[in-house]
Amino acid sequence: MEAMEKINMQLNSQFDQITKIEKLIEDVCSEYKINQDCYGNMLVALTEAVNNAIQHGNKFDTSKKINILFEPQNQLLKFEITDEGDGFDFNQVPDPTAPENLEKPNGRGVFLMRHLADDVKYFDNGRKVELTFKACVN
Repeated sequence: MEAMEKINMQLNSQFDQITKIEKLIEDVCSEYKINQDCYGNMLVALTEAVNNAIQHGNKFDTSKKINILFEPQNQLLKFEITDEGDGFDFNQVPDPTAPENLEKPNGRGVFLMRHLADDVKYFDNGRKVELTFKACVN
């Protein structure tokens, strides 16, 4: 796997910034010749992570930023999303597939990230999430 340079991005805490994530994923998938299934998994997982950072982390505070780091490592594609919020207990997120949560309009982001990325880790009291995709790289 050729080494693409790592990429640092900084986003404002506004939903219109999601288009920048879409462009990043398109560039990464083009560079590494990633198939459509993996592209979709990356797109949904990263969009959810950034949406959570905007909405729950930074609480739409436009003075707070979201940092995105893409770093290819050997046969892995790693993305770190960091917000400037108060953090959260990622072990206490309710299961969106539980019967009492099925009708709720939100609460699926962490669940989706865990199921679409090959590895999900949280750091800094939940302010940073690292999404790793390994099955996508040939």
